[in-house]
Amino acid sequence: MNRLLECSWSQGWSKVPSLEPEALVRKAVSRAGVAADIDMVGWRDRLTILCSDLHEHARLSPLGRTIAHGQLVGTLVSRFRAHALRRRYAEIDEVPITAPIILLGQMRSGSTRMQRLLACDPSLDSTRFYESWNPVSAGWPLLGMDDRKLRGWAGMASARLLNPEFDTIHPTGWNVPDEEIGLHNLSIFGTAFEAQWRVPNYAAKVEEGDSRGVYKEFRRFLQIIRWSRRDRRDRPWVLKVPQFAQDVSSLAEAFPDARFLYLARDPAQVIASSASLVCNQMMIQSNEVDPRWVAREWFRKVMLRSERLSASKALLRPALEIGFEEVANDWRQQIKRVYHMLGRDPQPQALFAMERYMRASAAHGKGHRYVQPDIDPSVLANVGRAALQSA
Repeated sequence: MNRLLECSWSQGWSKVPSLEPEALVRKAVSRAGVAADIDMVGWRDRLTILCSDLHEHARLSPLGRTIAHGQLVGTLVSRFRAHALRRRYAEIDEVPITAPIILLGQMRSGSTRMQRLLACDPSLDSTRFYESWNPVSAGWPLLGMDDRKLRGWAGMASARLLNPEFDTIHPTGWNVPDEEIGLHNLSIFGTAFEAQWRVPNYAAKVEEGDSRGVYKEFRRFLQIIRWSRRDRRDRPWVLKVPQFAQDVSSLAEAFPDARFLYLARDPAQVIASSASLVCNQMMIQSNEVDPRWVAREWFRKVMLRSERLSASKALLRPALEIGFEEVANDWRQQIKRVYHMLGRDPQPQALFAMERYMRASAAHGKGHRYVQPDIDPSVLANVGRAALQSA
């Protein structure tokens, strides 16, 4: 792929994809058919810093550059269309998002498993993969199909083609419950970019910036999804993005009636698993990946989120903490605890669906190896021990 792209560029058959912020915005405006929104959440500043990091630090391969260009243009197109849709249909802002159930946990802490268990309950709501990454229709239904579903399927197929480890690392599908990380991308915010590219200045900007506006916007994107479904039932929404652990106060301000579940796991395991995942993602798009830098960076990231989560626990109620191994050992007991905290009883059909999900999950396999062949095991072991001592 890289050789083909280089040949195409050198022969003038195609242009080198631009990673200049204004060029990306112009292309997105042209493709979206609507104007860029007035920036109220700082997305332009973050885009500028992100693009600078892509040039200076990410060491992108030709394929990586092509993916980055396409991903950022697509993200901006969705953003501009989402805001245009809100301007056109004022009733979107009246769509209720009441008492969501928010999962707070590190990446690789078991939050996906808990989210999908709760998504088995038809009395609760959740976000599908295609909705997270394509919240707004492009307006070209094919044979009556929602074009967002087609784009979600195509995106999933591409991910699997480029990264054979994808299904082992994060088993999912275009139409299954998944985290809302794509909605963060619309604000040029969050960890999805950090997990693909080495972008240290962008990461610092996200960590240090005021995220209150981002989470107000995040809520509006959820309203668009619910409005697009034409489903007026105000079921509690199960929300999950690892980034939440980093922005708890902003999250709580945007959802003042939320109920919280803390997902806890041995920090050494979290760091090792996170570092392996990030290395796997970066290797697809970068000419050079330094696993020692990845391990140090995700040790720092995990510790930052641990500190912010610990500081928030006394402030957020109702809340419940559940351990990774507790769910693995007796998920039924932990589900009872969750429903007790929610003040409701799980219905038999929900429990049956949960049983079926857990059997299918167990049949899928034990998950990805934490240490890839070209990651020095001693690096992950050292940062894991440091994490445990710090915790």
